[in-house]
Amino acid sequence: MNQPFPIHYHISITPDFGEFRFTGTVDIVMKPESILETITLDVLALSIDRCTVRLGDKQTECRFTVNEEEEALIVTIPDGLESYLSPESGLTLSIDYRGIINDNMAGFYKSGYLWEGATHYIGVTQFEESDARRAFPCFDHPRYKATFDLELTVGRHYEAIANTPVSQIKNLPDNKKRVVFETTPKMSTYLLFFGVGDFKYTQNKQYKRIRIVTVPGRETYTSYGLRFGFMALKFCEDYFRVPYPLAKIDLIAVPDFAFGAMENWGAITFRENLLLYYPDITSRAGEKRICEVIAHEIVHQWFGNLVTPQDWKYLWLNESFATLFGFTILDHYYPEWEIWQQFIHEETSVAIHRDAFHETFPIEIPGGEHIVINASTAPIIYSKGGSILRQIKEYLGEREFSDGLTTYLQTHAYGSTDSCHLWEAMEKNSQEPVIDLMKSWIEQPGFPMITVRREENRLLLTQKRFTYLKKSSEQTWIIPLTVTIFDGSQKSDQIKIIMQDPEMEIALPDGTTSYKINSEQTGYYRVYYSDRDHYDKLGSLITLKELIPEDRWGCEDDLFAMVLSCEKSFTEYLEFLRFYREESAYLPLMSISSNLMVSYLILTESSRERIRETGRSLFESVLGHIGFQPEDNERFTTSILRDTLLYDAAFYGSEAASDFCLKKFQQLTGGIPLHADIFRSVIKAAVLLTPEKSIPWMKERFMSSESEHERLQILSAISCVSDEGIARDILGFILDNVPSRNKYIPINGMIMNPVTASFMWDWFIEHNKTLQSFHPIHYERILAALIPISGLSSEKEITAYFETHMEENEAARDTIKLSLEKLKIYKQVRMHNK
Repeated sequence: MNQPFPIHYHISITPDFGEFRFTGTVDIVMKPESILETITLDVLALSIDRCTVRLGDKQTECRFTVNEEEEALIVTIPDGLESYLSPESGLTLSIDYRGIINDNMAGFYKSGYLWEGATHYIGVTQFEESDARRAFPCFDHPRYKATFDLELTVGRHYEAIANTPVSQIKNLPDNKKRVVFETTPKMSTYLLFFGVGDFKYTQNKQYKRIRIVTVPGRETYTSYGLRFGFMALKFCEDYFRVPYPLAKIDLIAVPDFAFGAMENWGAITFRENLLLYYPDITSRAGEKRICEVIAHEIVHQWFGNLVTPQDWKYLWLNESFATLFGFTILDHYYPEWEIWQQFIHEETSVAIHRDAFHETFPIEIPGGEHIVINASTAPIIYSKGGSILRQIKEYLGEREFSDGLTTYLQTHAYGSTDSCHLWEAMEKNSQEPVIDLMKSWIEQPGFPMITVRREENRLLLTQKRFTYLKKSSEQTWIIPLTVTIFDGSQKSDQIKIIMQDPEMEIALPDGTTSYKINSEQTGYYRVYYSDRDHYDKLGSLITLKELIPEDRWGCEDDLFAMVLSCEKSFTEYLEFLRFYREESAYLPLMSISSNLMVSYLILTESSRERIRETGRSLFESVLGHIGFQPEDNERFTTSILRDTLLYDAAFYGSEAASDFCLKKFQQLTGGIPLHADIFRSVIKAAVLLTPEKSIPWMKERFMSSESEHERLQILSAISCVSDEGIARDILGFILDNVPSRNKYIPINGMIMNPVTASFMWDWFIEHNKTLQSFHPIHYERILAALIPISGLSSEKEITAYFETHMEENEAARDTIKLSLEKLKIYKQVRMHNK
């Protein structure tokens, strides 16, 4: 039988914060496409008390059953009534039910906070991907878009908020009130939001449509986010040329939140550190992250909310665009932040590393009826998707790309789409073969490596799928190639060409001395130069800074990828780093920092000594150029870079960096504030070098700090401990005192710490029952770190354990398989570089 299509929901909910329960009634107006005997809705963790069906003036009790395993409520249409049902008549299904205000950060859940010496609670919702069914029976799938009327019955001392403005408040007996909200636009269930609590609002007359909502005591820290929220909203309206359709947009800081933020239409929720700005505490990296996340979620008001994917397999239509435009908006307002270097480091680099595994999948995930955003899927859906969109944008040009998006949004407003609708709009506006090009990137897994060889004045190029472990593949991509040509006299030219076949040739101009494939790193592919002397030629261009930072990164990071695939040795990579001795740019140095740390974790002691020597020498040199202490008006990326390299230098044994950090930490404990842009690196170095003195201070500071940004920095630091006994004590502190939303952060830090990694497998087994109670995405992040690192010393045991327990961890299956493959890669690299 076909399911009816919902048209409208009327939801009434009464929460009880004494018992943390709620009662509700939902009326669902729907039009059946055929005569029905049963209607199946989605429910989870709800007790159903009564179901009735109304057809015209006739209302009749219904029999129903709940299938907990299938998360289904099956309602039986009463005998004699089904013959009257038709698409023209429609029906209303009314359901009375009860539920729990849980502490799982999913569905309708509670979030606690300290205020005036006591713990208070708010109730908020988190419905993506499929948790609206925890709050009301519904058709919990993005394609079933409907309008919603919502009313909440709460204590008069509480505030109630939802997607739309309040239309009516009616006082009731027992010191309660009923808050009724305006009807929403047509939208999916996962975008519905409601919240109840002692909320405080910040609003500015200039930004009339935007409010920031916090718990008490946080109002002081909202002005920065409020201003940038207005800027991001204005950019989107101007760029997309489609007005924001709701009357208001709330940015809501939630103390307990599993993800970073959620784009509920008109009522966006955030982790506190991603919305609230604390002067002298929030670092410049934290400031950028606040702006990026606000921009990302506001972009969703168009991509995802106004136009919604028909199925979760098309989730990338939401997340890839929000990822790209989150950075685009920052670049528009703050070009001095060198934002595209940060995009490559945080998005493209993460994606192209993740995508080099056998255990990967297309951006448009096959059979995507139910897609969980987790450690396995997020880098593909968000980061790879955003990088592919950047590639197509550079290929089409800004105007053609923008026109295509406007056509797409205007054509499909309030509807549901799949990928072809977007490509058709772009191809129509640009007259370029967008459909075929994008199909090759969206519908197949992985990415190509371009192998380049020069014969006289010709470049011979071949493409083949790149994986760290050898894999036979006949895949090809339609690749927009860019090649920069150098003639030896500080002059360069650029060639743009499409590569469609497995092999192609490019003619070089007379006098060409060198060349760089993937100019500005806008393409999503690796490059391998098979002429051994060409790396020296590129190295000369790197030393002379004739390559821009993006291209200097591309040479280094592509080479390190060849180390992980065992095409090159680690020794060759270290030798290539000699060309970066005078490097000062953020992107290549952040990449070198990351790649050296990964190498330190997975290689043997003989290699570690070379890494310490290289890292100490290189990072001391960089810090000598940029200084140990932040300066006013320095480059934005310099501030972020220093906060990474300062700790790295201390970790690799730099006396100068160690002395500086210990001196600054002593001043901090003496009451002299640290500059926000070195706070993290200084406290990490203090834990590494003097754990007995620093850890008690860290614990006390963590428990007393009001800033989530500062608390997260402390959690990052305490995992740097270099003493196993102290580390075990810290792990106990984490389980007992750190909020559930953040426990995984220092645990993962311990796993990635070369000193503590050796005992984390035994600790994991001992505490696995507790760890499995974490939010699923947090537990998966622990698995993703643990398996490949701990497996280096316990490979057989870990492999056997997870292969046996795979069935018990169905939700984490992809993450486990990916992590076991990463373990194989690390073992391969270790053996190759002994």
